[in-house]
Amino acid sequence: MDVERTALPGIGLQHVLTTGRGRQIGVVSHRNGRKDLAIYDKDDPDSCVVTVKLSTEEANAIAELLGTGRVVERLNDLHRQVEGLMTEQIPIAPGSPYDGRPLAATQARTRTGASIVAVVRDGQVQASPRPDFIFTSGDIVVVVGTDEGTTAVAAILSNG
Repeated sequence: MDVERTALPGIGLQHVLTTGRGRQIGVVSHRNGRKDLAIYDKDDPDSCVVTVKLSTEEANAIAELLGTGRVVERLNDLHRQVEGLMTEQIPIAPGSPYDGRPLAATQARTRTGASIVAVVRDGQVQASPRPDFIFTSGDIVVVVGTDEGTTAVAAILSNG
């Protein structure tokens, strides 16, 4: 099964898969974290028959029902093959050792080789945050690097 990944400038990212019976199903991941589930017309794959807007909690619940582990693993494999890099969105959870601290304090790039390329706060994107950028609980940190590097950044942001 092939999953097509398309960047949607100003919106986010779209993944579309074609089922064995020829139906196309898509997920649009918006920059603000919202997900849209889209079912495309069987006779006209450029036309969307129905779109369901999902909150983060709703999208996570559906992902669990569908076996998110296998889907995420497959998408990550495809991403690595195509670009050689991973992109991860890591939340600053309440109680994170970096809640209220600057980006520079993480030393993420030096420690992991991965880069913090953006932070999403209240639906607003702060691209290329400066070292003095202060993290706040609820921020979504966008990290680019190898699988090992992005995993290491997630551990740093969670545990210090």
